[in-house]
Amino acid sequence: MGLLFVESLPGPKVFRCKYCRVHSASPDAILSKDFRGRRGRAYLFDSVVNVSLGPNEDRYLMTGLHTVNDIYCSCCQRLLGWRYDAYNCIGSHEFTGFY
Repeated sequence: MGLLFVESLPGPKVFRCKYCRVHSASPDAILSKDFRGRRGRAYLFDSVVNVSLGPNEDRYLMTGLHTVNDIYCSCCQRLLGWRYDAYNCIGSHEFTGFY
């Protein structure tokens, strides 16, 4: 296995993996704080770093059926959240590509 490339974000405040503390996102990347996940409050980001994607999976969320990918910390491989790949309802809010 090769060396692991870990990207560091600038600034004193960044979101980090709660298990290994590697940088995950900048506060500037927050699109919304009005989301709920399985374990409570969740944020919607337009970009993240140091993550790997799981396979596509259709999942019923509070806003309907979505195709999502779980995202994992690239350093410790722990589950961090999910990425919206597609929203499967016509005439709906578009989250494709957000985390």
